Amino acid sequence: MDAVLDWVVLVMRTVGAPGVGLATALETVFPPVPSELVLPLAGYTASQGHYGVWAAIAWATAGSLVGALVLYWLGAAWGLERTCALADRIPLVHADDVRRAVAWFGRNGRTAVFFGRLVPGVRSLVSIPAGVDRMPLATFCLYTTAGSLVWNAALVLAGYELGAQWHRVEGYVGSVGNVVYALLAVALVVVVARRLRHRLRDA
Repeated sequence: MDAVLDWVVLVMRTVGAPGVGLATALETVFPPVPSELVLPLAGYTASQGHYGVWAAIAWATAGSLVGALVLYWLGAAWGLERTCALADRIPLVHADDVRRAVAWFGRNGRTAVFFGRLVPGVRSLVSIPAGVDRMPLATFCLYTTAGSLVWNAALVLAGYELGAQWHRVEGYVGSVGNVVYALLAVALVVVVARRLRHRLRDA
């Protein structure tokens, strides 16, 4: 990760604010590169005078949209039927589960896309069901941009204000992320337990 961050700093300092957009697009497509590190680092680099902080936010939001569109198109290309076929091959998962999830997304897609962009660990993945559901592209872009703007502005400005202490932002965001992951884990355990109970009862 240190090597990745060194590369990000080099790109930002060499290219300027567009480098922030490039780094953000990459972290959107490759979630192991966390925005909790990239965006505060972009703010810190802005505080050193390499580019303006508002330019960093604008380019970061543009990069987020580009990365989200890549995942959206992947979901659209994969499609519902292929996703359902894959689900049937996974233990304790059924195609009907996928169809229900996509149906829920169809009813709540705008809310899911906007608030999903504000949740660590979900920010990137929310674009895939949007593509599978074929959410109207203009709507997807609007809500992705709005949610990304809020998230990016908060983290870039935090890094800008903290300066050399920019890395503290990851700790704050990480605490929120841990709560989200815990809730997702509980939900997964409940789903698996219900599925096992139904299978035992049918047997």
